[in-house]
Amino acid sequence: MSLGFRLSPHLAATFLLLAGTLAASKMMAHRKSEMLAQPLATIGRNVAGFAGVDNPALDEPTLRALNPTSYLSRTYSKGSLMADLFIAFYAQQRAGESMHSPKHCLPGSGWEIWNYDTMEVPAAGRRFTVNKYSISRESERRLVLYWYQSRNRIIASEYLGKLLLARDTLLQNATAASIVRVILPDQPGAPEIARAFAGELIPQVQLCFGR
Repeated sequence: MSLGFRLSPHLAATFLLLAGTLAASKMMAHRKSEMLAQPLATIGRNVAGFAGVDNPALDEPTLRALNPTSYLSRTYSKGSLMADLFIAFYAQQRAGESMHSPKHCLPGSGWEIWNYDTMEVPAAGRRFTVNKYSISRESERRLVLYWYQSRNRIIASEYLGKLLLARDTLLQNATAASIVRVILPDQPGAPEIARAFAGELIPQVQLCFGR
C-alpha cells in the first residue's frame, strides 16, 4: 500500500493562491515610486479649440481624501461652452485599493448617474475606450468622460485596473498611474466635442509619463 501524499487540485490551487498573495504582500512592501517625466502643469492650455485657466487649489480635506502625488485642475472654455478637467497622478498605489472613481464620487456630491456607457477615442493613431457617463443634479445635466492612464496603457474598467495593478506589483514593482476626468454640459453635440478634447489630451498626458 502506497503511503505517498497526493495533493488535490483544489488544495493545490489554494496553496498557489496563498503563495501568490504572500509574494504580492512582500513586493508591495518594497514597491518603488515612479515620478512623472514632466509635470502635469505642462499640459497645454489650448486643447481642441478650448482655452484653459487653472482652478483654485483643492482644499485640505479634499486633498487628504484623494491623497494624490500631484494633480491638475483647470477650466477650459470655448465661447460659452465650459469643460472641467481634473487629473490626479499617483506615483505608487496599493493592490486592493483604487483611485477615487467618479462612479462613487459623483453620487456623493449629489449627482445622479443615469447612463453608464463607454466611448471610443482616436488619439495618436490609435483608438482607446474611455468611460462616458451622463449625470444630472436638479436641472443641470453633464457629460463625463474619464479613464485611467499610465505609462503603458489607457483603460476604462476599474476592475481590470485592479487586476493589472496586482500584476504590475508582482512583475514590475511599479504602480504609477493617473485618473483623467473631463466634464462638460450635456447638450447637442457634446459627445463629439468631448471626444475631440480627449483625443488631444491623451497624448499630452502620455508625454508627462515620458512616452
